[in-house]
Amino acid sequence: MIQFILRRLVFLIVVVLVTTILTFVLAHSSGVDPARLMAGAHATPEQLTELRRRFGLDRPWPVQYILYLNGLVHGDFGQSLHTQRAINLDLLQYLPATVELVIAAMAIAVVGGVSLGALAGVFRDGPIDAAARLLSLSGLTVPVFWLGLLCQWLFYDVLGWLPSGGQLDIGLTGPPTVTGFVLIDSLLAGRLDLFGNACLHLLLPALVLSFAALASITRMMRNNLIDVLRLDYVRTARSKGVPQRVVVVRHAMRNAMLPTLTTIGLQFGALLGGTILVEIVFSWPGIGLYLQQSIIAADYNPVLAVTVVIAAFYVLTNLVVDVSYVVADPRIRAR
Repeated sequence: MIQFILRRLVFLIVVVLVTTILTFVLAHSSGVDPARLMAGAHATPEQLTELRRRFGLDRPWPVQYILYLNGLVHGDFGQSLHTQRAINLDLLQYLPATVELVIAAMAIAVVGGVSLGALAGVFRDGPIDAAARLLSLSGLTVPVFWLGLLCQWLFYDVLGWLPSGGQLDIGLTGPPTVTGFVLIDSLLAGRLDLFGNACLHLLLPALVLSFAALASITRMMRNNLIDVLRLDYVRTARSKGVPQRVVVVRHAMRNAMLPTLTTIGLQFGALLGGTILVEIVFSWPGIGLYLQQSIIAADYNPVLAVTVVIAAFYVLTNLVVDVSYVVADPRIRAR
């Protein structure tokens, strides 16, 4: 197990390294001059030269990449040309909001997907199964930004049930920053009013972000459970008079969950990457909005930093999924 984890950690380093190379080359091939965007249209040639020298933009690309990689090894993502701050500080500011959104969306997707998929597998070809298949098809075809705009129109403009965006209502002051997570900091400060308001703002973007993952998990759980319910040991349990609920929950669900774990892990990484469009639609102050602002400003370093963070989370999630296989399946532990 230790050797397996070490191999995957080496794979993580390789993936992050390749990601940085590709992102670096693509960013610097755009033809946009970050110094000119930062200095403005009326900047003098001397000012542009000073900015390029200050931020190392006058050096060859390989030299710039090596310097960036050296800082990355030491945990330094560099400085943002747009915010004029260390990117580490920007990530600490924006990342908690994204993590809150992704965890909420993942919870909705896992609980809803596993439950609906299990019901669809047990009551195959019934109304629940038809609804589950329709949901699975919709999750693969509906663009997340279009769904977000549609939900804003329905739940905010028409029904007025939920806020249209942001983490808190305009005019509300956030709780004192302790962890950076608004929900947790609201509870620590004893501000239940802020906690409730933050939950209302979180609900709609989390539902939109979870839709594709919910559809994939539902489809995978349904198909796996249908296959497991056909196996001999399930027939044997039924022939012994074991109740249907016990057969499904104690015998079939565990084996059906093993392949579903892979889908859950992959969807977590997909949620982290897909949150960019959701954050833009709902004005959610996370790394997606930060990435959009950096791309518009041709600010390379934040783009690289966000890409590295997403890639690292994606590979680490897959590592956790692989380890969970060993925990969940005794047959793997026996090998």
